[in-house]
Amino acid sequence: MTSDPKHTGDLRFSDLNLDKRLLDAITAIGFEFCTPIQAETLPWTLACEDLIGQAQTGTGKTAAFLITAIQSLLETPIPESDRCASEPRVLALAPTRELAMQIARDAEQLCQHTGHNVVTVVGGMHYDKQRDQLQNEIVDILVATPGRLIDFLGSQDVFLDQIDILILDEADRMLDMGFIPDVKRIIRKCTPKDDRQTLLFSATFNQDVLNLASMWTSNAEFVEIEPEQKTAERVEQTVYLLGDDEKLPVLVNFLRRPEVEKALVFANRRDQCRDLEEDLRNQGVKVALMSGEIAQNKRLKTLDQFKKGSIQVLVATDVAGRGIHVNGVTHVFNYNLPDNAEDYVHRIGRTGRAGKHGVSISFAGENDSFSLPAIEAYISQKLKTAVPDEALMAAMDNPPITRKRGRRPQGQGGRGGQGGRNQRQRRN
Repeated sequence: MTSDPKHTGDLRFSDLNLDKRLLDAITAIGFEFCTPIQAETLPWTLACEDLIGQAQTGTGKTAAFLITAIQSLLETPIPESDRCASEPRVLALAPTRELAMQIARDAEQLCQHTGHNVVTVVGGMHYDKQRDQLQNEIVDILVATPGRLIDFLGSQDVFLDQIDILILDEADRMLDMGFIPDVKRIIRKCTPKDDRQTLLFSATFNQDVLNLASMWTSNAEFVEIEPEQKTAERVEQTVYLLGDDEKLPVLVNFLRRPEVEKALVFANRRDQCRDLEEDLRNQGVKVALMSGEIAQNKRLKTLDQFKKGSIQVLVATDVAGRGIHVNGVTHVFNYNLPDNAEDYVHRIGRTGRAGKHGVSISFAGENDSFSLPAIEAYISQKLKTAVPDEALMAAMDNPPITRKRGRRPQGQGGRGGQGGRNQRQRRN
């Protein structure tokens, strides 16, 4: 199925015959017109069809699958007297804690007039609280990361045989992160695919993801929203060619420019992120670290401070960066060019959101400039390259931190790394 440009941007949510309570929530959030992915998918998903959707991050796919799920719950209510705790009707799986919690926040906004209960189970925080919710509450929408959900399935604190809708978000990232064995175990616990609706979304689809999608869906409609460019049109992209020892002063001096209000800095490894956060703090930058090794409660506090502006810069790994959905990020810096061209697209997609202009600055040093041709081939455009001017090369206020690197101990790696259902019938 291909996009019809005549309808892109012309479909209103009010045209979709949604329940008034849901439509009121959509209006309160400020949505009137569907994005392309919403306009293409909602007519199918609201008709109870399985769907495989391909769209880049920031295109509105989260709202697309949540609107479908909430409308389904409203169309086929089940009295609480006929339901049990620990049996959700909608399951949304996401690869990272940050993404899962963002989905849950969006779901709560959309459920503000419907009374549906949204429960989030993710690793790294509130195990007992999450278990108590599953054991004692009627759960309508469960948003989960695979690892923590596997824990609760093993302890029989949650049961998935009453699932009406299964949502798999960022399937490509789940594959990259090694979650597919866990996802397979989870899906085996769910309602059979012919008795549920399955919605699978991904920014990219290689053959492995397509094979999995065919196993988990039934006669699914495939919708692909291919942007004119694979990188955001509103993001100005520049690559600085420089020596590795020049990266830090150029970054520090750039961050001091008045137009840099909120910035994300990406590095390829956790140890690089740790060092970089320490280096920037040493230069007086209001900076914090976002990576998988940071406790979840601290990550949430840090993200809130970043949104409010008390922190100017976040240094992040690719996995942590996927969960950062903050409007107003003016600049993204790639301290290293990523090994995977897809990660470049996801990184710069953190800026230029909600109709705003964004700037992406990448550093191509001696060790990572070889990644540039693959990135340009993937995004189908030639990136503008430049050499930093004298102002960016100026000496920093404080001497750089000197670190002694010992030999890595042998063997240690360096990278982080069915009864009683009220089934909803498919419409013809």
